[in-house]
Amino acid sequence: MLRGSVVAVGPASRFAVGSSVRTMVETVKSAAPEPPHDDQAAWSSLAELYHRYLTGLLLGMVTRLGTERAAEVVFRTFRNQHLEAFHPGLEKLGLTDEPDAVACAKYHVLSNALGGVRVEWIPETDRKSWVRYLPPRWIFDGVAVCGIPTELSRAMLRGWHGHNGVSLGNDRLGFVATSQTTDGQVGLVGYYVEEDHPLDPADRVRFRPGERPPGPAAELPTPTWDPVRLAKVERNYAMNYIHTILPAMASVLGPGDTRSVGTVVGHQIGMQFHPTVMGDLDPTTTSFAERFTRLLSGHGPSAELDRTGEFPIVRLDTWRLVDPATAHPVVFDAWHALWQGLAAMEDRHLVVQRRLDTGDGCFEWEVRPGSVL
Repeated sequence: MLRGSVVAVGPASRFAVGSSVRTMVETVKSAAPEPPHDDQAAWSSLAELYHRYLTGLLLGMVTRLGTERAAEVVFRTFRNQHLEAFHPGLEKLGLTDEPDAVACAKYHVLSNALGGVRVEWIPETDRKSWVRYLPPRWIFDGVAVCGIPTELSRAMLRGWHGHNGVSLGNDRLGFVATSQTTDGQVGLVGYYVEEDHPLDPADRVRFRPGERPPGPAAELPTPTWDPVRLAKVERNYAMNYIHTILPAMASVLGPGDTRSVGTVVGHQIGMQFHPTVMGDLDPTTTSFAERFTRLLSGHGPSAELDRTGEFPIVRLDTWRLVDPATAHPVVFDAWHALWQGLAAMEDRHLVVQRRLDTGDGCFEWEVRPGSVL
């Protein structure tokens, strides 16, 4: 059992979580400050854009590069997320004194709830605890679920769920999946179980279709957000996936394939979701450059719009998405494609003048009419 501060005591402690649940997924890994004002519309637009980009990248890798390579990227994405978030998340959620199987199951319910993902906890014993991810699946939104191979769902489980025991120092803890949405079954269902013997690495995630939970889901307290804070949390939740998947693509696929998939998908998502992303940002009364600046500011640090030259210049001094000192240049290329897709729908073209990730003091874009390239 992981030891730490206890936030709930007495008989109800198995069903309680720490009051600090509200802080989970409040920040994406970054040293950048938040902007001086809240911008609910920009946060909601970014949450939508990054959510769609994530799903698009998964489909793009499967269709262009094949299931095996896509699954390796998914594995690496979820393993990196686990390594960054699992231990801090257990602390923030007040789960450090729970039995390991129970703590792991509750963690997935509570952390995903903050991003609007429906997950249920079904208790059985201190050594066996169930989770159920209910359709519609957030990461495979809409009809995309029909195009996601089961291998990608399994890679997620191996990347995250299969490493919980390792992170907790418990070599007897594993995860058993009994149902998967990608197989047409009613949700992703499974349980954490602490066995009587150490598990081989291959047995940390196992698949036993047909086993059923012992009873109904238990209620867990989850925060009630006001609309502004909800928009911020949902932005962070979606943004964190892009924070991890683009570097994973660069590492697993190499720069060539990452660029070919990431930029094409970025353009497609930017164009396809332009009405949704731009719809709440006053598109009839503001220019594209103004709305682009607003979206960049919505990440955290404020961007700057300079209108003194022939064409508007947009500058961003800090990149919250990834660390520019360590990111492969292809990560920016793929991310930039989203903005190019949005710009194209308004007959605008973004010319990159300076890049923070290549040693310049900021990112700088010149916003030109599409006819002036």
